[in-house]
Amino acid sequence: MASGDPATRADGPPPPLAAFGRLVANEWHLTLRNPAALVWGVGFPILLLAIFGSLPATTKPDAALGGLSFFEVYLPVMIALSLGLLALIGLPVPITSYRELGVLRRMATTPVPPAWLLGAQVVVNLVLLLVAVLVVVLGGVALGAHLPLQALGFVLSVLLAVGAMFALGLWVAAIARTQRAAGAIGAAIFYPMLFFAGVWLPREVMPPALRTVSDLTPLGAAVHAMDTSMLKGQFPPAESLLVMAAWAVILGWLSVRMFRWE
Repeated sequence: MASGDPATRADGPPPPLAAFGRLVANEWHLTLRNPAALVWGVGFPILLLAIFGSLPATTKPDAALGGLSFFEVYLPVMIALSLGLLALIGLPVPITSYRELGVLRRMATTPVPPAWLLGAQVVVNLVLLLVAVLVVVLGGVALGAHLPLQALGFVLSVLLAVGAMFALGLWVAAIARTQRAAGAIGAAIFYPMLFFAGVWLPREVMPPALRTVSDLTPLGAAVHAMDTSMLKGQFPPAESLLVMAAWAVILGWLSVRMFRWE
């Protein structure tokens, strides 16, 4: 990033960290006033839990799914669905609107770095994702799912999935010229990625070639890693973790290189 960019310009002493906390609180209040990310990122998984957890046909063990029920197999997919919505819609759309409306440019005239606004948006969406993960895991157990969690592997899977998908969302914010374009690009990436994550066709019944493609996508690799640690109680495959780490590094680098502050 160039030294003259608003994100790196410093015209005076750095603001106190408490200012970042106030910025996060302000972004949180704005999210509650326009709760699209809250409704889709958290409310949608709750709705899916209620539907799939209450249907006898989805809670019976299925030999084609390795003895798991469709409801259990779908739990990692619900987390991936929430992550995809927050990363590709909830994150880039507000950031792009701030640039389009000149908010980032105006912030460059204050002691608060514009990059803090991006950081505040990341924090808000991380909080929403944390709520969604807790809802899916605890709700799944409450509705009868057997979850032999491999805690360390599950946490690592979620963290790497966040890194990969949020980096993708920031890249969308970097290349989109308008808020509407950010929403359109995010949706164009989101829906095909959901297919490879197993939303319509569970990974367990995917043809081998399709599963290979799924394993190379950030959301597909995330579901594979979470499925292994969440449902099978095993440490996630190294391949899935490396795929997510690679996406996070490459897309993070592209986001920094391509992001426009004005």
